[in-house]
Amino acid sequence: MSMLADWVGVDWGTSNLRAWGLAPDGSVAFERVSPKGMGRLTRPEFAPALAELLADVTPARAGPLDILVCGMAGARQGWLEASYMEAPADLARLLDGAVRPEMEDRRFAPAILPGVCQHAPAPNVMRGEETQLLGLAAENPGFSGVVCMPGTHSKWARLEGTRILDFSTAMTGEIFETLRSHSVLRHSLNGDLEGPGRAEGFAAGAADGLERPESLLGTLFTVRAASLIADRQPDWCAGYLSGLLIGTEIGSNRHLIGNAPVPLIGSAGLCALYAQVLGMIGIKGESQDAATIVLAGLKAARSHAA
Repeated sequence: MSMLADWVGVDWGTSNLRAWGLAPDGSVAFERVSPKGMGRLTRPEFAPALAELLADVTPARAGPLDILVCGMAGARQGWLEASYMEAPADLARLLDGAVRPEMEDRRFAPAILPGVCQHAPAPNVMRGEETQLLGLAAENPGFSGVVCMPGTHSKWARLEGTRILDFSTAMTGEIFETLRSHSVLRHSLNGDLEGPGRAEGFAAGAADGLERPESLLGTLFTVRAASLIADRQPDWCAGYLSGLLIGTEIGSNRHLIGNAPVPLIGSAGLCALYAQVLGMIGIKGESQDAATIVLAGLKAARSHAA
């Protein structure tokens, strides 16, 4: 059975590919998810992966089906590199920097949105998060403040309306996995990591990270020492390591956060942990539904050229 869509929005991540078919009134006609993320594809495989996902979709109007893509499809190792906009930048202009890869299946007309880079105060890049930030601005007109996007590489951005001023990246998730699997700390994390001690360890680690973010390199060894001489079990140690890293990340950004609530865009579980640590310094973390936000960003980007 054929599915009708006025256009299709796509969030192409490293691990997964998600697509939404939009009706002429802006409602979602269908949603599809594929495991064919950027990390599993070679460059020639992107177009077939998209064509396969949308094989039964028919345009609701004459001509090819417009497909607006954000995320890692536009990376250097992706489908077709979409150059970065340089911050500070108006994210409402994202579509101006889109690239348009060719597809053998002429029913589809894809466009890939660019990422955002900055040269000062330090070189940095984001790809995919810029569309989430635009979506947040679209869902919260007039917003001005700091936004946190927890993840493998967490982003902290200063946003004024649709304008991104600057941003930073914290490799918190990746560092956790690296230390857990490839450092001396792995000997203290060998066992059940989800036991009842994890919450206690997380709170202790978060407090240490918030209080002394500059001491991270030394405090990390607490994980190993606590298991050797304080009988801390793997669940407590895993919680402590997670809390310490998130606490350090938030503590290092304390000067930017101020006292206003901080929107959190990411997975529900991870956002809950960040909200917990923000609450320890009296700041409210407001979790956003990541899928809703990225779709709002795709709609906003497309509406600029409508």
